[in-house]
Amino acid sequence: MVATAQSAELILAPNADVETPALVVSEEILHANIARMAAFARSTGVGLRPHIKTHKTPKIARLQLAAGAIGITCAKVGEAEVMVREAGVQDVLIAYPTVGASKYERLVALMDHARIIQAVDSLAAAKLISHTMTKFDAHMDVAIEVNTGQNRSGVPYGKDTIELAKEIVRLPNLHLVGIMTHEGQANSAPPDEIEGIAMTAGRNMVETAGAIRAEGIDLPMVSVGSSPAAFYTPRVEGVTEMRPGTYVFNDNSALRYGQFAVGDMAARFVATVVSRPAEDRAVLDTGSKSLAMDPSKAHPGHGYIVGHPEAVIVKLSEEHGVVELPAGEDDFNVGDRVEVIPNHICPTVNLMDELFIVRDGHIVDAWPIAARGKVR
Repeated sequence: MVATAQSAELILAPNADVETPALVVSEEILHANIARMAAFARSTGVGLRPHIKTHKTPKIARLQLAAGAIGITCAKVGEAEVMVREAGVQDVLIAYPTVGASKYERLVALMDHARIIQAVDSLAAAKLISHTMTKFDAHMDVAIEVNTGQNRSGVPYGKDTIELAKEIVRLPNLHLVGIMTHEGQANSAPPDEIEGIAMTAGRNMVETAGAIRAEGIDLPMVSVGSSPAAFYTPRVEGVTEMRPGTYVFNDNSALRYGQFAVGDMAARFVATVVSRPAEDRAVLDTGSKSLAMDPSKAHPGHGYIVGHPEAVIVKLSEEHGVVELPAGEDDFNVGDRVEVIPNHICPTVNLMDELFIVRDGHIVDAWPIAARGKVR
């Protein structure tokens, strides 16, 4: 017989009223996660600019700012519009190579209410931004996105970044304020290699910034960003700000890093067992429209069922989560309720309209995920 989940591991009381599937967030764990990262940033003397792509929720952005964040990071202009207008954020980094005159015009409108820093990784994009800013007699802060090993977007660190910086400072109505990287290559590395990868990325950023300054260019910002690397990269002297995102909630993938436990997982799906068609199989009402499809190198399957580590969500269809059960499992009867920690919390949140906030085991509020779906 497999033991049922211990009450200490669950965030929702068994008698709490909730219609499933529901994405619930422990208020206590959320506040603890926010406070932990804010305290670390203060201890290193590095500014904390959290990425809101994880939570997309104005109320959480305000909590991060109240805890000491210097501003926020967004991926898309639509996210920034929500955070400026609904959360009152006054300093935003768009950490994505935004391209398009209409998007730049939207940023011009936002600049009446907040400082906007736009990431660029090409001279072509910088020229387009410069043209729009000149047209509207506006001036935009920009930061060069640097590739330190993830091999996604970004200019290779070193010579290529230095040359782009020299070109950008010649363009009208742009102000080069820094360089930024997402050392996401650390995310998929073995846990014992994350620190080394993170520190190398940080050193390459600081050296590149120093070389740019040697060209007579003022460059106040050296920005790094990755939750798995968050407790390492900012320790490199010369890094000025950090941009972790998933730390507010954490997820199943974070369990493999050795820094977090189930008690650090603020967001879970509450799911109901809707079918027990076989002794070794149950079906939950959380499918791909809830849990998303991202894999994880931590616990196998499509999420971690709290208190049932041997039960594996082996398959998702749109509304079905098929669970493979170990021999002798007496739980997972029709009508039973479980909590599932998603593999990747960011796309999971983007599928929902609201977060149900839990205090003392019961739902006390619902917070709109106002920036969900803002991909333009």
